[in-house]
Amino acid sequence: MSEPTRAEVCAAAIADAFADDGELFASPMGMLPMLGVRLAKLTSNPDLVISDGESLFLAGVPPLFAKADVVEGWIPFRKVFDVVANGPRHVMMGATQVDRHGNQNISAIGDFDRPTRQLLGSRGAPGNTVNNRTSYWVPRHSPRVFVEAVDVVSGVGPRRAAAAGPAAARYNDIHRIVTDLAVLDVKGADDTVRLLSVHPGVCVDEVRAATGFELEVPAEVPETRSPTAEELVLVREVLDPRTLRDREVKPVVRETTS
Repeated sequence: MSEPTRAEVCAAAIADAFADDGELFASPMGMLPMLGVRLAKLTSNPDLVISDGESLFLAGVPPLFAKADVVEGWIPFRKVFDVVANGPRHVMMGATQVDRHGNQNISAIGDFDRPTRQLLGSRGAPGNTVNNRTSYWVPRHSPRVFVEAVDVVSGVGPRRAAAAGPAAARYNDIHRIVTDLAVLDVKGADDTVRLLSVHPGVCVDEVRAATGFELEVPAEVPETRSPTAEELVLVREVLDPRTLRDREVKPVVRETTS
């Protein structure tokens, strides 16, 4: 079996972010998050509740973008808000910007009154980050994404939630940030972003250079684990046989020495 690609390492890291959740609703937004959640469902957390991303709870675990195989419930969009408010949910969102205190922006770039780029808008990010466990997926780790301060706060980090009072802080849980280079969290000093691991072939200095603020880096930074043989079979033959994952995180060509 060939070595894991960067996308496969990311999928395993995303699966690990959901491994200890138990029986709650996983809401992945994007292709790699969906792949990682379904991998977790088949391996580390079989109690995870997953959907087709539209309106159905799934008992089975179909390949990416395939028709639901075994349906066990109904979750139309209006019902998602009931789950958001109730709390038993782990959402993995995207992020156009993340700052050193774990605030996220998907709304606009530039001055709020006259933005230079209009994005999605805050959408569900405020409710997600004060009610549900929230993680982020960043397919291109760069200083344009990891900024000192986001232009617009869409998702709320722990420090800002605490400043808003107990109601906002009680369930705020920014769990993981998985990128194409590394895994991070927001449990550094003063609730700042902290490096947890670097992916195979990536060095700490590379992550520092791709981050637009001073990143907390422990004395020892482990390598993100590679997928097991079982996980690779599930990813390659069951969940993503069309190799769609490589469109989001392209395989890294490693230089060889003669």
